[in-house]
Amino acid sequence: MVTRSELRLELADLAKKIAGYDKAYYEDDAPLVDDAAYDRALARARRLEEALGTADLFGVAGSAKVGFKKIPHKVQMYSLEKVYTEGEISEFVAKIHAAAPGAYFVAEPKLDGLSFSAHYEGGALKYVATRGDGLVGEDVTGNMRTIPDFPQNLSGAPDVLEIRGEVFMTKEDFLRLNEGDGKKFANPRNAAAGSLRQLDPRITATRRLSYVAYAWGDVSIPEDSPRAMPWVSQHEFYEYIKGLGFKTHDPRHIIRTDNIGDIIDYFTARELDRGAMPFDIDGIVVKVDEIVLQNKLGFISRAPKWAMAMKFPSEIAATRLESITLQVGRTGAVTPVANLAPVNIGGVLVTRATLHNFDYIAEKDIRPGDIVRVKRAGDVIPQVDGPMDDMRASGTRPFVSPARCPSCGSLLVEGFCKNAGCPARRREYLKYFISREAMNIDGLGDSQIDLFYDRGWLYSPKDIFHLPERATEIERIEGFGKKSVENLMVSIRKARAPTLAKFIYALGIGGVGAATSRDLADTFGSIDGLRHARPERLVGINGVGEITAAAIVEFFASWDDGILSELKIENPTLRELDAMHPLFGRTLVFTGTLNMPREKAEEIARSFGAKSAGSVSKKTDFLVAGADTGSKLKKAAELGIKVLSEDEFLAIAK
Repeated sequence: MVTRSELRLELADLAKKIAGYDKAYYEDDAPLVDDAAYDRALARARRLEEALGTADLFGVAGSAKVGFKKIPHKVQMYSLEKVYTEGEISEFVAKIHAAAPGAYFVAEPKLDGLSFSAHYEGGALKYVATRGDGLVGEDVTGNMRTIPDFPQNLSGAPDVLEIRGEVFMTKEDFLRLNEGDGKKFANPRNAAAGSLRQLDPRITATRRLSYVAYAWGDVSIPEDSPRAMPWVSQHEFYEYIKGLGFKTHDPRHIIRTDNIGDIIDYFTARELDRGAMPFDIDGIVVKVDEIVLQNKLGFISRAPKWAMAMKFPSEIAATRLESITLQVGRTGAVTPVANLAPVNIGGVLVTRATLHNFDYIAEKDIRPGDIVRVKRAGDVIPQVDGPMDDMRASGTRPFVSPARCPSCGSLLVEGFCKNAGCPARRREYLKYFISREAMNIDGLGDSQIDLFYDRGWLYSPKDIFHLPERATEIERIEGFGKKSVENLMVSIRKARAPTLAKFIYALGIGGVGAATSRDLADTFGSIDGLRHARPERLVGINGVGEITAAAIVEFFASWDDGILSELKIENPTLRELDAMHPLFGRTLVFTGTLNMPREKAEEIARSFGAKSAGSVSKKTDFLVAGADTGSKLKKAAELGIKVLSEDEFLAIAK
């Protein structure tokens, strides 16, 4: 039976994997897993969080790419929750109708492209940003200006108007691009993303990009306006922005209905004619039509509660499973990967696929040598769906789950290698430690970790900070140059002064994500304060339940603190605080739509010694309310909690 400690490790490993999946998809335009596999990983992580009582480890994915100016979104850009069956979309519609009987929905095609947000002031285009991590995106203004029919100036628009949509490439333009002498792209989505995120807009101008607008962000309406916004519903918004000159989906491809049967029929129709459409779609999007109801339903951390994406079934092909490779993660989890005879699925040559876990192989009776069904969704690495039993050759044998770790030979316990000195585990932990979300050491990636580990230069995180002593040796290695080594040494030097929150996250404690790391840093102020904390002191901190508290205590009981001699850990949120400041020691809750990203507001509060909570309670000192507030404002009034506007909050935070 798997222990809770192992579940914590699984959750931490999933958090790292999902972060890697997000980076590959949103930043590198090179997805690692298909949508279905990603959603399964996320769903599993959610279930583990609920079981272990941990905080939300995941926000909207991606971050700004190096080389692009970063632009904060005044209103967060969310992703969409995804479903794959009629039952799931029916459940979504039923929940909305339970809250608002007779509510109408708008259904439209789901484009497979790159999200953008265009900001206009006084009718003039000021900037365009990508989604990024939902809070901060990349400045692609110059690139968007190369799209001939993208509006540069608007007539009759609100003083401030932020229009959001999707940049994509038509099938015809994609084929024309790949027939040229330049880089060859795997699919239109990657071509569009790579083209929009060119550092040189002149290159973007040579690519034929298209766009569709379908949402809004920041909107500023004059005080004398007769109503809050020029539209009151999703379908009315489309008509409004078409009048401003924006492209929207073809009205023939959009329906408005209050009936789940119509939505399912629409989904079937789009699936049947997707091949005839001039651009790639991978499903449909269903949104609540009425804006007031959208605001009432609100959001979860990643997505709106009033919209859902229903994805098309995966493409399927058959090929031979040549062999199964075993991979070891930093937590010791051993996972199987399928090596396939090359097969073309949707224009992409596939040679590897996920097998999920050993129970999955046993349940499906997947054997090396089998002809297997390979599912592919989202134009990425696929998954093995199962064997084609009627094509099984004689002599194949069932796959036997390994008893020992393929890296160190240690006996496996419930599929985990428990040897802390396992080379594969150490490599993966080093890769986690230097990742962007952790210590963020540029120039030291997975391949460099493997190279230095094989040479005996790296064994533990402490060894990273002794690499400068080998700078001359590194320069002599093929693929390195003087400048790249200098940049690596600068990055290592910068990493010697991490924030306390970053360092706690980099330790990789089971169940401790980025948000909990910040809360632990704010509470204890130093690594010594945290490492000596008793379980009862830990429980009650945001995101820390009894299981996570036990994991923290267990981790530090055997932790090698030698790395501390290499670091000067800083805690800017608790440095030189004024205990007399009005925010010091207070608990704040933020609600509604703020002019700044919510994360930035919380950071400001923490910088004065305040804490940020997710819900209003008797312990709340201030509620900071933006536009479109909901139940939190009502509860604050019932409890007599002082309510601050965003401007009042910023006036205090000086």
